[in-house]
Amino acid sequence: MTSSLIRGRPRRARAHISARVLHALLGALVGVAWLVLPGTASGGAASGGPHRPVAGALGQREDRGTHTADLVLPMIAVAAAGVLASYGFWRRRRRTTGRTTPGGTPLTTGEPPDEELDERARDALVHADGWVRVSSEELAFAEARFEAETQAGTEAGAPEKFEDVRRAVREAGTELAAAFHIRWQYEHGAPEEGASRRHALAGIVGRCEEAGRLLDVRAAALDTLRGLEEGPGGGLGAALAIAEGRFRGLTARTGGADAALAELAERYAPTASAPVVGNVEQAKDRLVFATTRLNLARQAADAGDVGRAASRLRAAEGAIAQAGVLIDGVERLREDLAAAAELVPAALTGAETEIAGARQALDGRPSAHPDITPGELRARTGHADVVLAGVRQELASGRPYDPLGLLRRIVRAVAPVAAGRAGVLPAAAALCVRAAVAGADDVVATHRAVVGCGARTRLAEARRRAGTQNLHDLVAADELAEEARDLADQDIRLHGHPPEPTPDQTSAFLGGLLPHPPSYGGPRTSDRRREVDEPR
Repeated sequence: MTSSLIRGRPRRARAHISARVLHALLGALVGVAWLVLPGTASGGAASGGPHRPVAGALGQREDRGTHTADLVLPMIAVAAAGVLASYGFWRRRRRTTGRTTPGGTPLTTGEPPDEELDERARDALVHADGWVRVSSEELAFAEARFEAETQAGTEAGAPEKFEDVRRAVREAGTELAAAFHIRWQYEHGAPEEGASRRHALAGIVGRCEEAGRLLDVRAAALDTLRGLEEGPGGGLGAALAIAEGRFRGLTARTGGADAALAELAERYAPTASAPVVGNVEQAKDRLVFATTRLNLARQAADAGDVGRAASRLRAAEGAIAQAGVLIDGVERLREDLAAAAELVPAALTGAETEIAGARQALDGRPSAHPDITPGELRARTGHADVVLAGVRQELASGRPYDPLGLLRRIVRAVAPVAAGRAGVLPAAAALCVRAAVAGADDVVATHRAVVGCGARTRLAEARRRAGTQNLHDLVAADELAEEARDLADQDIRLHGHPPEPTPDQTSAFLGGLLPHPPSYGGPRTSDRRREVDEPR
């Protein structure tokens, strides 16, 4: 198949050839007129004879004389030829500067600069990440309604009904993950050539667009399944009941989360609970926002304004989902710290085994690190010994400590000399990665309006590496997750200043819940409810 660009060139060439033929014909006509008209005039005078006199000076001139009128047509012909030549040169110059010709140097390609392409790719990643997250949240609320009806015996086959929508979310997530991986490679210099790097940026944008398209295709199907337009007696009433039930459950759990935070502060060092400090307060702010929107949704539903009720319900669902993320984060961290505290002694033993094996290699035995010089290996084992000594001292002091922090210190110190002798170290590293990735993901999910591409890219790369059993990849994933959390916190500090000072509106702004609630879908459908969000 011939590309559209190649197909377009012959048509332009024929147009240029036609113009040139026209120019040649006009020139030929002018020349013929120049040669014929004077002969015609003189012939007319000769044939007129005495019975047909020619009036005026032309008829009275002598054949041997030259009159000024004889120069008019040649001058016109020369002027016309000059105009046509100038016009042809101007058209050729414009074509040369407006497109790239084979074998020539393009003067203006019309392509955006690299900085603009880079900005476009980063924006595409942020938007696509938001589409996938919001779509997943609304899908969860839709499934919750059918699960409740299935348990009550009023609905059957809910999993099959949602399978196409679930598949769209999964496939969109796959496209997004691939786009983030391309971005990660791009930031680290791969590919190296300028044209290939531009192609990589275009690939990022293309995959993000494909993720949005996959979600757009199934947006109408989800709307049908939810049935929010059916009114309070249909899907809207059931969805409101599900949202209100979750709201009440989260409100009850905030007290338990407060108690869990107090327990963490008493049992562990301050750094242990630092990732979730403030979670309960933020969750309460979002619940305040949610209860306001739920009340407005009920009022709109009772008034028969189904569109506005559905929009306000979606805003409430988004706030409830984020409140759940914040409270779940506190409970999950409590479990991770307890698991880490149990694993620290075994990790210490495994680390000592790895260091002993490295020392045997220094004594001349076969080494698992043939690419490391003896001097480098000796330095690494010495550093690991110092770190392990510090961990033992902290454990023996009797003071509260950070179990996850100690595990990270052990794993990162021993990983450079580890050779797989102790299987406990990958397990310890996996626990650290799981906690770090979940914590960073919580920040992005609950502050999506201000967290940029840098944090999201590192989080995606950490998540990709977290599925391995390789100790070095797990250590790298843990570091990337922590870096993602730090970048997200920086974005929040730089841009987390909403126009309204009240706490619930602050949380809504940071969480991307204002000014209008997005819904399931991509670029064409995620904002389909915005026009009915507020009274006019």
